[in-house]
Amino acid sequence: MNLHEYQAKEVFRQYGIPVPKGIVAADVPAAAAAANQLGGSVWVVKAQVHAGGRGKAGGVKLARDVETVRAAAQGMLGQRLVTKQTDAAGLPVERVYVESGSEIEREIYLSLTLNRERGRIALIASAAGGMDIEEVAAHTPEKILTATIDPAAGLQPYQCRQIAFGLGFKGKQVEELQSIAMALYRLYLEKDASLVEVNPLIVTKKGALVALDAKINIDASAVFRHKDIAAYRDPSQEDPMERRAAEHDLNYVSLDGNIACMVNGAGLAMATMDLIQLHGGTPANFLDVGGGATAERVTAAFELILSNPKVRAILVNIFGGIVRCDLIADGIVNAVKKVGVKVPVVVRLEGTNADKARETLAKSGLAITPASDLTDAATKVVGLAK
Repeated sequence: MNLHEYQAKEVFRQYGIPVPKGIVAADVPAAAAAANQLGGSVWVVKAQVHAGGRGKAGGVKLARDVETVRAAAQGMLGQRLVTKQTDAAGLPVERVYVESGSEIEREIYLSLTLNRERGRIALIASAAGGMDIEEVAAHTPEKILTATIDPAAGLQPYQCRQIAFGLGFKGKQVEELQSIAMALYRLYLEKDASLVEVNPLIVTKKGALVALDAKINIDASAVFRHKDIAAYRDPSQEDPMERRAAEHDLNYVSLDGNIACMVNGAGLAMATMDLIQLHGGTPANFLDVGGGATAERVTAAFELILSNPKVRAILVNIFGGIVRCDLIADGIVNAVKKVGVKVPVVVRLEGTNADKARETLAKSGLAITPASDLTDAATKVVGLAK
């Protein structure tokens, strides 16, 4: 689960991490009022979307008078912001964050994330703040500093100091970086985060360290433990189909192809998509109905994947281990009748009661194409989609 910048900064304040003053606004008058309330003579207006690269896409504007704040908010609110981290449709801008301007001397990158290769949290920093960290890693990896955190000991002060020295900090700035890094680590653990990122962490002209941006991703499986974080959820930033799938306990991810997949088990779903691709097709989605799939869930899955207008064929690939294939077959027949499927459907069923399931499909009188194995299923569905 992602947080907006203004939400992440609220969390930062709770942990004593310094951030500029700012006010969120949902309309143009509120944005102008926010600037007046903050005072000063320079403000930054930021579109609130769950994507990076906002500045390059016109989602961050500097304003030196309230009228410019008003104009910037007018140009963002109600629009869709397209960045390199969104699809071509972009994400809707329903709020802007009006923030007091800062005098920037230096920009630093700082984050905490899980190093999956080592199975440990890593503190990552770079003097190339404000840039895409992926580009820095690709072209100037020597600019990236990393401290791997032992889970038994936690983040240690000496690790923070090593990072600070590597960034060229001295004196009080070393203490400030240590304080910020330790606070971020507490936040990461206590809020069950998967990513906490500050890009940039600025050094002001007075020498103070301030988090000019804030990004927090929370492990979706742990959100139930944090009612305060759950309240930050913004459905407008989510894929509508993925949101509908979650309501039916379906694991769904939208893709760009035209062959819809309905599979039980994440590994089998990945293998199914790979074979479709191998035989010249393109998957329209990843859809795992789960090991305990029911007829009702199968019907919901059909309704979901058929709401995608790009779908030209459907491949159902079920292995009956926990789930019985005959029950899935009943669900497929009922779903095809109820939903009114107008595209070809290829079904491959193996496992518990598979023979009975195939018999059910054969007697249904519906235009369902059976497949003997996964390769046969992939070949048939790709041909039918074309």
